[in-house]
Amino acid sequence: MHFAPPIPLWAAALVAAALVAAAVFAYRRPLVPLTRAQRVTLITLRAAALLTLLTFFCRPLVLAPPAAPADVVVPIVVDTSRSMGIADESGNSRLNRAVRAITADITPAVANRFKLEVFRAGDGAAPAAVDTLRADAPRSDLREALAAVRERFRGRPLAGIVLISDGGDTGSADAPPIDTPVFAIGVGSRDGIPDREVTGITAGDPRLDRSAVDVHVTASSRGFGRSPFDLHISANGRLVDTRHITPSSDGVPVDAVFTVAPPDESAPTIVAADIAPGPGERILDNNTRTILISPRGRKRRVLVLEGAPGFEHSFLTRALAEDPDLEVDSIARKGKNDAGQDTFFVQAPAARAPSLTPGFPARREDLFAYDAVIVGNMSGDVFTRAQMSALADFVAVRGGGLLVLGGLSFAEHGLAGTPLEPVLPVDIGDRHGTFVRSSADGDLGGPPDTIVPTAQGLAHPVMRLGATAEETRKKWAALPTLAGAAPLGGPKPGATVLAVVTIAGGALYPAVAVQPYGQGRSMVFGGEAAWRWRMMRPATDRTYELFWRQAVRWLAATSPDPVAVTVPQASQAGDAVTIQADVRNAEFVPVPDAIVSGAVTLPGGEQKPLAFRPGQPSGRFSASFDAPEKGVYRVQADASRGKAGMGRAERWLFVGGADRELADPRLNEGALRRIARATGGEYAPVSRASAVGSWLDARSAESAGLAPRDVWQQPWLLALAVLILSAEWVFRRQWGLR
Repeated sequence: MHFAPPIPLWAAALVAAALVAAAVFAYRRPLVPLTRAQRVTLITLRAAALLTLLTFFCRPLVLAPPAAPADVVVPIVVDTSRSMGIADESGNSRLNRAVRAITADITPAVANRFKLEVFRAGDGAAPAAVDTLRADAPRSDLREALAAVRERFRGRPLAGIVLISDGGDTGSADAPPIDTPVFAIGVGSRDGIPDREVTGITAGDPRLDRSAVDVHVTASSRGFGRSPFDLHISANGRLVDTRHITPSSDGVPVDAVFTVAPPDESAPTIVAADIAPGPGERILDNNTRTILISPRGRKRRVLVLEGAPGFEHSFLTRALAEDPDLEVDSIARKGKNDAGQDTFFVQAPAARAPSLTPGFPARREDLFAYDAVIVGNMSGDVFTRAQMSALADFVAVRGGGLLVLGGLSFAEHGLAGTPLEPVLPVDIGDRHGTFVRSSADGDLGGPPDTIVPTAQGLAHPVMRLGATAEETRKKWAALPTLAGAAPLGGPKPGATVLAVVTIAGGALYPAVAVQPYGQGRSMVFGGEAAWRWRMMRPATDRTYELFWRQAVRWLAATSPDPVAVTVPQASQAGDAVTIQADVRNAEFVPVPDAIVSGAVTLPGGEQKPLAFRPGQPSGRFSASFDAPEKGVYRVQADASRGKAGMGRAERWLFVGGADRELADPRLNEGALRRIARATGGEYAPVSRASAVGSWLDARSAESAGLAPRDVWQQPWLLALAVLILSAEWVFRRQWGLR
């Protein structure tokens, strides 16, 4: 006999030793006097009982002759998810073809040698009669179904498992491994039937003021050649836009960007992308995808640190202060007093102004109360090293946004060599090389000191001034030239150059660049005197304000609150939805001992409590709920520590925005081949389903010798455990113990 332990043998040995020690300890000081022989007897019986239970847990295996063929089971697992109801070229549904394969091909080939049992597979696996199979399961978790069937027959001989499916597996990838060969039969068309599908839809960063949101849609058209189709966008059921799209070739995905202005800023907006059905199209459920745009959140708090009062500072702070969704505090260095100390001009509410009077937030938690920080014309000697390290942590740890601009910030004695240098998206220490043109950028040349967007910049929310890329390009070209530009170095790995500028002599340098850094974002603006865009244009031109507000909103958009909730983006009705809450203190240090409570409001208005439990990483708490129906759900979480509240977070999510089961409904032979290969089985299309008989015969011939058999479910093992426990109880009672 040997074991198939769920734990390593060395761990099993340690557990066995611990059980023996526990048996000895149990009779170390009995309540009544016992002779040495009595104590040894009781210790032996207690240890034997515990070790027997450990043996059960480690699954003992014995070598035994193979069972007679008539006693060997062959489970047939049939995918009954909704994709199996698709009618391919023949006009018959895939499930009907699977049933015919069972009755006409597989059963005659193997029924006289093996015992067949049929199971339907969807969310799990359950026995079913062939004539009762229906393609109505909302999802297909093939691996979990196979594991459940294998476990059902644990201890009984299996020749193999037959799986009949179209390969659409929408379950989890962490199902337990299968130790029995799976013989997979693929049902459906490899090339797919004519089908148009919305394959993806995403929205831009959460909106922070009344500007519109970019909605990116990806669609595909297979089986219709290059025939054009209409793609519709609606918001809360109201048609917003229609785009007439012609694919470059059959089956090639197409991308389109729509601009959606949510009709109500105080409520979530449901945005749907829909393709008009094509002639003869049979699958219409995948022609639509839906996302949710959350309502406007709290105001974002911005801190402006300026090296000296001037036009740039006054124009910039005025533009941001006029944004109703931004709270702007500013610190401008005025000069030195008689004692040679820096003095500052502070503009902030009375509650925050005292912490800013030293020229920088006095405490780390004061700095981390902001969502974005703007550093303008500040040389490195203005900040202490601790302050610069705090600013770097503001981006990397707190998740805030940092914007650096102004010639002094990039001068030789600016921020180069400081803790802030790694945060910036361009190299400010080595500026010998100019920006390298990309073929995708097209012509980036222009008059000296003129901002020219790159191809990436034209599509980025920071740079977008018009409704289309061409309109944005024209608006940038019409802006007055800058007074100059800093010779910034090239972009760092992971950074994106959104615009370039040509300086005297023809050198091309990055003018606007961004990058993710840690949990936050950073941006540099290398131009000088951008206020000219305001002064040298008509009073009605709001380009200057639009650019800076977009930049600051983008930087602050992903800045989290100390208590933040994360929700999944692609849940379906019937799913178990997992919610995560991250709890941090004012310095954004995780708080693992917090108490988190919450609730979820269902589409019908019913509210259910959420039970949050601590998890990993530190300070993260998780809760789950079953989403019974399609619609909008509202999640709330409250965190406290002791008697002190730490904050509340709220998120919205839309359940049922996409139908995973009908995404790319072609036969997925690759998935079925992988399952078969991982288990030592075989794969064949349904036209060769009768090959299952030869596969099972070959498998039986290979295992004709002695084979391991599970014995942990045998009655004699249970009887042994009961006998040992009963003997100990009898002796204890006889010797005065209870």
